[in-house]
Amino acid sequence: MPTTNAKILSLEDLASKAEELRQQEKRIILCHGTFDLLHIGHIRHLQNAREEGDVLITTVTGDNYVNKGPGRPVFPEHLRSENLAALACVDFVAINQAITATNIISLVKPDAYVKGKEYQNDKDDLTGNIAFERDAVEQHGGELIFTEDITFSSSNLLNENFGIFSGETKSFLKSIQKQYTDTNLIQMLKNLSSLKVLVVGDAIIDEYHYTSLMGQSGKGTQPSVKYLSKEQFAGGALAVANHLAGFVENVTLVTGLGKDDNHEDFIRSKLNKNITPKFFYFKDAPTIVKRRFVDEDLVKHFEVYIYNEQPALEERDEEICSWIEKNTQNFDIVFVPDFGNGFISQNMVLALCEKGKFLAVNTQINSGNRGYHVINRYPRADFISLNGPELRLATHNRYETLEKLAESVANQLNAQYIAVTRGSKGAILLDGESKSLHSIPVLSTKVLDRVGAGDTFLSLAGLCLGGGISSDIALFVGSAAAALDVQIVCNREPVTPVNLFKYLTTLLK
Repeated sequence: MPTTNAKILSLEDLASKAEELRQQEKRIILCHGTFDLLHIGHIRHLQNAREEGDVLITTVTGDNYVNKGPGRPVFPEHLRSENLAALACVDFVAINQAITATNIISLVKPDAYVKGKEYQNDKDDLTGNIAFERDAVEQHGGELIFTEDITFSSSNLLNENFGIFSGETKSFLKSIQKQYTDTNLIQMLKNLSSLKVLVVGDAIIDEYHYTSLMGQSGKGTQPSVKYLSKEQFAGGALAVANHLAGFVENVTLVTGLGKDDNHEDFIRSKLNKNITPKFFYFKDAPTIVKRRFVDEDLVKHFEVYIYNEQPALEERDEEICSWIEKNTQNFDIVFVPDFGNGFISQNMVLALCEKGKFLAVNTQINSGNRGYHVINRYPRADFISLNGPELRLATHNRYETLEKLAESVANQLNAQYIAVTRGSKGAILLDGESKSLHSIPVLSTKVLDRVGAGDTFLSLAGLCLGGGISSDIALFVGSAAAALDVQIVCNREPVTPVNLFKYLTTLLK
């Protein structure tokens, strides 16, 4: 039997080894998983799998494709591979840089692909991957086998014993576990799919220009950087629409683009197929671009805004308001991520407040609106989502508790719900109907990029509340979605149902 290091192969070498074994008429068994924390359940599973054939090949999911939530995997791919290779029952190990095992199955062509009994029912697999993997196995003449031995939850063991979450977060999760199961929550979210949703707000192209710091300029104090590369993202209302379109079948997006420099082809290529866009074009204003210059660790050097500070032209404003007045009542929930960059006029605000059945709004402070943009421009909203500084600016109060300020704003706008996100301190949500205040600690374990997290919270918490889900669950789901989002660079991809469902399952183990 090969030594531990000799057992670990590249995919190219694994393909050659599998072909060699087939020539020797060996029965090849394949297992695949994350194996983040190797425990007795895994060992029994692998031992039972080995008994099904002559050679056991085991592959592990690469770090970049582990979708069990923030902080995972706890152990990097090379250590997880070494753990498996140290087992006598495992003959060869490889790292799979892909989401599913279908590529490995096609590469190895195993006689049997072995999974644990928890995958025996396709409906229990949140990813839906087991169905694709079964097809791939059978296509190559193999069979799918399920082991029946003892099982443990790696997520539960890691959550309890490896300090992934603070004591406060652990205590909160235990309280949720007493009331709900992951199955309950996932089904609640799936039941929202038939809702009709409208998103109204600024289309923003987020650009990241990656640089490497060279030092200080020789003739001044400004830094000098080496330009490396650029990446574009669909941000603003585009990002909100994309988050929502993963969870509901019908999303309409109303936004404004520049007539000439509009980036329309790029925007359409980034929109989810469930989104129906309604674009209004402005002759004297470009599509908004936020150009951020960052280092390789995403630390921002500076940013450049490309937009027109002036409000929309009067004739265009009338056209948009007319559309809102005619169509808004057809939607169950209206989301207004208001970035204060000129697209949403006061006339549009009044029309949305009058016609929206359930209105979810946030008004964001950013460099482009310089503090002149507050929630008070809305006479009414059903759900308001703000961060702490945005709430204090709206109330012109630096010292009062956020809870008191939230109550004041909610009363002013006759809002049924108001949420306040507090960064590393988590979030609170005031429920005016039940006169209750819910709080949640932070659910993220590390932060890669905060850009877009507030939009994600608005999207998922607002969807829950507008769909009749209780405020405590809306706060939990919105916070979990935001925790996933801070692991994504800017708006590179939306939070998907699969990733959110898997994370909720991980949290409630």
